[in-house]
Amino acid sequence: MSNLIVHGGIPLRGEITPSANKNAVLPILCATLLTDQPLRLVGVPEITDVKKILDIFRMLGSSVSMDFATGVLQLHHHATRFDPAEHRLPEEMRSSIMLVPPLVARFGVARLENDVKGCTLGVREIDPHVEVFERFGARIERTSDSLIVRADTQMSANDHWFDYASVTTTENFVLCAASANGTSSLVNAASEPHVQEFCRFLAMLGVAIEGIGTSRITVTGGKKLGGGEFRFSEDFHEIATFLALGAITGGDIAVKNTAPEQFPLIDRTFAKFGVHVEHSGGWSRTVRNGPLRVRRPFTQNILTKVEAAPWPYLPVDLLPIFIALGVKAEGSAMFWNKVYDGAMGWSGELSKFGAHVFLSDPHRLITFGGLTLTPAKVESPYIIRVAIALLMVAASIEGRSEIINALPIRRAHPRFVENLRSVGANVEWTSSE
Repeated sequence: MSNLIVHGGIPLRGEITPSANKNAVLPILCATLLTDQPLRLVGVPEITDVKKILDIFRMLGSSVSMDFATGVLQLHHHATRFDPAEHRLPEEMRSSIMLVPPLVARFGVARLENDVKGCTLGVREIDPHVEVFERFGARIERTSDSLIVRADTQMSANDHWFDYASVTTTENFVLCAASANGTSSLVNAASEPHVQEFCRFLAMLGVAIEGIGTSRITVTGGKKLGGGEFRFSEDFHEIATFLALGAITGGDIAVKNTAPEQFPLIDRTFAKFGVHVEHSGGWSRTVRNGPLRVRRPFTQNILTKVEAAPWPYLPVDLLPIFIALGVKAEGSAMFWNKVYDGAMGWSGELSKFGAHVFLSDPHRLITFGGLTLTPAKVESPYIIRVAIALLMVAASIEGRSEIINALPIRRAHPRFVENLRSVGANVEWTSSE
């Protein structure tokens, strides 16, 4: 069931409660291996990568009780064991690399497949992770098909300054620091909401962390960690996505949002396309006064720009949904992905709807919006929010469209199609021919 059939042209209306952010859930699941005390996690989404990590825990002998109907996970790593000759971390899941620090902390060794990858977003190196492991005292051995990370003694605290603010490398630094003796500090740390949520979880276990939400983090580790209950927050990506679906279809979708303080820049980006975001009583919604229209900048000889980069910039993962709005909105806008070099290659699929887009270079794209669009059969690369952006355009056009290879959506959003149907969308999964 890899394709999505969309019968568009229906204004979507209703209320949606988003799921947790997979980019918080996955590293937090990895971090649970740091403690041998019982844990209860609430709001765990039913997505493929979660199931893969839980399967790894079962393989290692951990006690796992997952009820996806309620989102409650009971987890206890009291009888866990790791044998590098027997156990390997799967290559198809990028978050596998965050299992390395807790495994090394508990067992002195971790084995990682050589080709760790996520979605199709250009080259994603692991060198910064290797540097972090080595700075904390681990040894890296490369075999023909894997990387083996070893530490004969407890890791030692250290100070580091990243070349760039990487989310997963920041999380790996914090994981290493949590098990290292002494106080470690990191400059140029990533500060995305999911990194903050990850740090709050470790603080609940007993790790002393200062600077959460800033670019400088200090971690004091080395002590035995506890257990407890942790409740996941709503995914700001999913909140923004459903707000955009309401806006592009001319509907009115209210989305539960208990952290509107994360949204000022996202709100201002919506405003560039004539969409106002309202936050009230723990819910958010978009309001359109007339058709979507690109707001002209005061400096009239430049294009309206949407620039995406590490937080506190607009998140790069949200850029595709704003490209979809740009395709529909009257006027022209430039979109700039300052992180990934392979994130705009799907622009040709938009032309199948009749959209006019121009790929300036691997990082920049211009939309010439407001054209009459028609239904189409398009193909998504393996990028979660690109599949959603293509679905957004299809949902805004009257008639039947098909999104081929839309399966990446399931990596991040459980019940995505069910949520869409609840607000009036005519959409269904179907197998490819």
